[in-house]
Amino acid sequence: MRHVPGVSLQRKLLLWLLLPQLVLWLSGGFLAWRIALQNGEKGIDQTLTQSVRALARQIKPIGDGLLVDFPKAAQDILEQDPADRITYMVSSPPGRFLLGNAQLPAPPAQVDVAVGEAFLYQARVDDKPVRVALLDVDYGTASTRQRLRVQVAQSLTVRERIAQELLERMVFPMGLMGLALSAVVYAGVLRGLQPLKRLEAQIERAGAQPHTGTTPLPPIELTSAPQEVHSLASTINRLLETVARGQQKEKRFLNDAAHQLRTPLAGLIGQTELALHESHEPAVQARLQKVLSAAQRSAHLVHQLLQLARSESNVEMQSIDLAALAREVAREWAARALAQGMDLGYEGVDHLPAQGHPLLLREALNNLIDNALHYAGPGATVTVRVGHEEPGHWALLVVEDDGPGVPAEHLGDLFARFWRGSDKAGGCGLGLSIVEEIALRHGGRTVAEGVVPKGLRVGMRLPAG
Repeated sequence: MRHVPGVSLQRKLLLWLLLPQLVLWLSGGFLAWRIALQNGEKGIDQTLTQSVRALARQIKPIGDGLLVDFPKAAQDILEQDPADRITYMVSSPPGRFLLGNAQLPAPPAQVDVAVGEAFLYQARVDDKPVRVALLDVDYGTASTRQRLRVQVAQSLTVRERIAQELLERMVFPMGLMGLALSAVVYAGVLRGLQPLKRLEAQIERAGAQPHTGTTPLPPIELTSAPQEVHSLASTINRLLETVARGQQKEKRFLNDAAHQLRTPLAGLIGQTELALHESHEPAVQARLQKVLSAAQRSAHLVHQLLQLARSESNVEMQSIDLAALAREVAREWAARALAQGMDLGYEGVDHLPAQGHPLLLREALNNLIDNALHYAGPGATVTVRVGHEEPGHWALLVVEDDGPGVPAEHLGDLFARFWRGSDKAGGCGLGLSIVEEIALRHGGRTVAEGVVPKGLRVGMRLPAG
């Protein structure tokens, strides 16, 4: 089952570190706004309380009447700022307008206003929020006691303006602090993940270094890293040692088994051939021929297993002429192709320098030609092609035939071990697997594609010299 990689550790750390920070900064800004509004409201309440008491002192009872000593200059001062004007109203009895310039709303009905104590409440005048201070005062004689109500209101615009100015002054330094803290967090996360980056680089270098079945993978070494990364590296080293031991045992078993099988199979083939020459009975010859075919297939399988084991080991590269090698191998197979009624030829460049292992490349080409001759059928044309492929400076080595080919949905299975494209007797399903292993050992990759109108093109892309 293939696992899709999730979000990177770096993104997760940044998300969990920067997101709470952003939430805290936004919460701090909101709290600063609320505190500024409350402080502004307290300032307005103090101003209104002083104003309503001062205005109440300017209204002096004379007998059963009132003397309002409120100069025009004081009224102009109260109303000089249109955006933040202070309005007032004097009523007696409460609610009956006597003096002022606005009909201010009464306090909430459920509130019992105490005489001589200022009461503050919220209201709206001309659809604008205002803060109102109210003060009730008793006057008159004992027999004709009356009540006077003084109200002073101020728009809350000044409160919002003060809060906005305070918030604007705070936003810039808070933003700078947030950016600085985010940069520090980002740098800290990057620095903290550097040991993991070094561990990844060491693993890639260890995987890229050539090694054989008898040589274990190089261990991962970290000079300075957190304890958790050291533990991870130690665990990976133990895993690499286990894998190396398993590969060593597997290849040793494969080599030993193949070598042990070659000698008895060679003897069986030789004895069967002698028996075929000495026997003249048709029934016995038919049985001996089946035994010989089975022994030859087994010997071929053992040979393929040995080549597969060799292809998975370390190879030493040297400069070769890939075109000359392909022509030489094609000439070696020409006689067998003619015997099977097929046309085998070479097409391509005269010279193509490359870096490779001659024996392994020869074995790969042998398998490609053998596969084509085996499955293309009598009368087919088989062509060995060598040339350049751009871009990337690749050398292309392919074998093409005009046989029945392989369905497009099975092209990806051609290089699978023990997979066969037909039930035709003879193959063991390892030839193209060996080609793929050799291509990978040379830093290349395999090619498999259909040919129009029919046929198959199989080969390797190798780095040019």
